[in-house]
Amino acid sequence: MPTLTNAIETYFLVWAPYLAFALGGLLAHALALRAARRVLRASGDPFWGEALRQLCAPTRLAAVLLALQLSRVTRALPEPFRPLVQDLYALAWTAALAWLAVALGGALGQWMQRNYDISSADNLEARKTLTKIRMFRRIFTLFVLVLALASALMVFDATRSIGASVLASAGIAGAVAGLSSQKFLGAVLAGVQIAIAQPIRLDDVVVVEGEWGRVEEITLTYVVVRIWDQRRLMVPVTYFLDKPVQNWTRASAEILGTVLLHVDYRAPVPAIRGELERLCREEAGDLWDGRVCGLQVVEAGPAALQLRALVSSADSSRNWDLRCLVRERLVDFLRRHHSESLPRARVHFTQDVPGPPEE
Repeated sequence: MPTLTNAIETYFLVWAPYLAFALGGLLAHALALRAARRVLRASGDPFWGEALRQLCAPTRLAAVLLALQLSRVTRALPEPFRPLVQDLYALAWTAALAWLAVALGGALGQWMQRNYDISSADNLEARKTLTKIRMFRRIFTLFVLVLALASALMVFDATRSIGASVLASAGIAGAVAGLSSQKFLGAVLAGVQIAIAQPIRLDDVVVVEGEWGRVEEITLTYVVVRIWDQRRLMVPVTYFLDKPVQNWTRASAEILGTVLLHVDYRAPVPAIRGELERLCREEAGDLWDGRVCGLQVVEAGPAALQLRALVSSADSSRNWDLRCLVRERLVDFLRRHHSESLPRARVHFTQDVPGPPEE
């Protein structure tokens, strides 16, 4: 028992200074964090509070490591533990710096996008900027993680060659990557191309695989499309570069919509056109943006006329509701005021006239 007690005392005397420095680092970080919160709270900008929250954990780890670095200067490590502690210290610094870089990238991205409101009606510039910010933030995060992994592997002699290979693959990915990773690298490069060329953006209205929806999220390898019935369609990013995709908000959210009606030849087209104009002016409200409201006869079939009502809206969601309203009210108008204009099938009977008697 005295031997065990002596061993505990010995280890305590060896490691107690390092523990004290680590606690001192935590205390100094807590005091600095409290002072920073008071200063930033006085600014009245909520962004700085959120940025400080993101940087809190990595800076706390960095403060502890810095305090331990000071303790190593004042007190040398015991010789048996020195190689292992140095390796663990290098790994901890690699993790702390990578964590801090990712947090700084996130804070910078939030600072760049805080002046853009994607929920506004005219959000084209916001969607352009947010798409670029989010894509390049993911690329930066991936780069930092690869660099941190390579640095961590190079700490130990047994894995140093693997770390060098990871760094080489990050520098010349196309030449070093194997066949198994070509598809992934192609998807990543497609994500970079989408971030730069922007064939699609966040909150764009697209038609993919016959489904209408909005672009909810763009990652380096796939795109999430929120379909109108709240389903999610997961599409590889390469799809938007390899196949045609309808983008209803590429240059503007404004859109034209059509309503097709089949009526009898006796239908009063001018009266129907006037009813359509009245609907847009008096009942449509903000569903109609005041640009286009017209009715045309687009086809004259053997049994009926085909009318096309063309109406415009500020975005596709309003246009869908406007088309439904126009279709419902025009059908009701014809039923109540011009029931003879509804499509009907005609059958004409003729009586055969007897010919001359056969000889």
